[in-house]
Amino acid sequence: MTDAQPLSFYDEVGGHDTFVRLVDAFYRGVATDPVLKPMYPEEDLAAAAERLTLFLEQYWGGPTTYSETRGHPRLRMRHLPFHVNPDARDRWLLHMRAAVDELELPPLHEATLWDYLQRAAYAMVNTFEPTPKT
Repeated sequence: MTDAQPLSFYDEVGGHDTFVRLVDAFYRGVATDPVLKPMYPEEDLAAAAERLTLFLEQYWGGPTTYSETRGHPRLRMRHLPFHVNPDARDRWLLHMRAAVDELELPPLHEATLWDYLQRAAYAMVNTFEPTPKT
């Protein structure tokens, strides 16, 4: 008799392909957002998409590539240079909500993922100053 390891959330939702779909859909929205897009120094969002994919995969029980290549996530520290006010948070959540909806996950998985994403977005707010005019 063997002790079967329970599947991770990462495996339950479809693994790498699911997280790539989520992040690709999210960055389609970010690419046209006048508040969020300027926060990304690269014209091409591919590097940011790869970082987010690796982070989410690791968080949900997938490969540990994020930590192996970038160290501890330190999300608050990594976001401090950016103007993350409630407007930016809400725009982030708007694009992420659309991305999560595209996945068509079972209700429990969708609720679990969405709960985490909302908590993470609220935790990244680092200012209540209005978005600077560009």
